[in-house]
Amino acid sequence: MKRRDALHRAQKMEAVGQLTGGLAHDFNNLLTVIIGNLELLEMRLGDFPKPELLDEALEAANLGAKLTTQLLAFSRKQTLEPTSVPLNDLVASVKPLLVRTLGENIAIETDLADDLNLTLTDPGQIENAILNLAINARDAMPEGGTLTIATRNVLLDTDYTTMQVDVEPGPYVALSVTDTGIGMSADVIARAFEPFFTTKGVGAGSGLGLSMVYGFAKQSGGHVAIYSEEGLGTTVTLYLPPVTVNKPEVIAPAQSTIPVSRNETILVVEDDPRVRRLTVTRLEDLGYLTLAAENGPAALEILRGNDQIDLVLSDVVMPGGMTGFEVAEQALKINPSLKILMATGYASGGEAAVRAARTRHPMLHKPYTLRDLAKALRDLLD
Repeated sequence: MKRRDALHRAQKMEAVGQLTGGLAHDFNNLLTVIIGNLELLEMRLGDFPKPELLDEALEAANLGAKLTTQLLAFSRKQTLEPTSVPLNDLVASVKPLLVRTLGENIAIETDLADDLNLTLTDPGQIENAILNLAINARDAMPEGGTLTIATRNVLLDTDYTTMQVDVEPGPYVALSVTDTGIGMSADVIARAFEPFFTTKGVGAGSGLGLSMVYGFAKQSGGHVAIYSEEGLGTTVTLYLPPVTVNKPEVIAPAQSTIPVSRNETILVVEDDPRVRRLTVTRLEDLGYLTLAAENGPAALEILRGNDQIDLVLSDVVMPGGMTGFEVAEQALKINPSLKILMATGYASGGEAAVRAARTRHPMLHKPYTLRDLAKALRDLLD
C-alpha cells in the first residue's frame, strides 16, 4: 500500500510539475513583454515626474518574475550549476544568516558528521533550500524553540527505495533540518510538497518553499523526505548525490558478512504496520525469533508473559499513551537484563537523540539499512 501511495503521489507531483513548468514558461514570456514595455515607457517619460502607478506596475511584474522562478524550481526546470560542495562548510557559512533571520527566541544547533563526503550540488540552491526550511521551521515555532541542522553519510538500501518512487539505492549525503514546533498531520505531510499548498493564513506565505526544495532535490538526482508528529516537531531530510570522481567504487559487502542471530528473541514495538512488518521480516532474515507489538502497553503485556526475550527494538514516538523511552523504563523493571535499542525518524541532533544519550540507549535513525540494524543488534547483544 505504501508503495502504491508513493507512486500515486509521484504521478500527481509529476503532472503538477509539467503543468507548472509550462505555465511558468508561458508566464515568463508575458512578463517579458510587460516589463519591457514598462521600461520603455519609463525611458520615454524622460525627465517628467514618474507616476507611482508605473513604479508599482514594475514592482509587481518583477515579483511575478520571481514567482515563475520558484515555479520552475518545483518543476525541475531551473538552471543548476552543480559542483563539489563541502556541505559542513556551507552550513557553517549560512548559520549567521539564519541567526539574523530566525530571531533570538530560536536556538540554532548543528550536528555535522566529521567524515562527510563531498556532495554534487548547486551551492546557491542548497543555501536557498536551507533558508526555506529554516523559515518554515520558524513559523512552526511561534513561541520559540530549537532548530537543528545535521549532516551524515547514508546508504539507502533496496528495502527503503522499493517503497519509494524515483529513488535509486546507493550512497547519499544527508542534510536534515529539525524543529521542535507544532508538527504536521499525515494529511498535511501528504500534500506538503505541492505548490501553493500552505497551512499558514492568507498572505503569510506563498506555499512554494517546500515545493522548491522538492524540485531542487529531484533535479539534483536526490531525494527528500518528511518525518513529523503533531506537537513534537518536524524533520525534513535532503538526500544529495555524493561526489564519486577520484573515489574508489563502493562495493556492497556480501550478505554473508552481515552479523546474524545467535538464537536470540527480539520484541519489535512499532505503531506503523508497514514499518513493523518490514522490521520483523528483516529480523527473521537475520535468524532472530521475533515478536511484535503496535504500542507500549501491548509490548509490556508480551514482556510479562515471556521471559525469553533478549532485546526490545522500539520506535520513539508512538500512540497508546507511552513513548519508546517509557516502554524501555517499564520493560527494564520487568526484566533488568533486557537490551534496549531505539529507532527514530528525527535527525541525529533532535530531542530524541539527546534523551537517548541521557538514558544510554543506542539509537537507529530511519531510514536505516539492514547492515546498520544487524550491527546495532550484535553490538548490544554481544
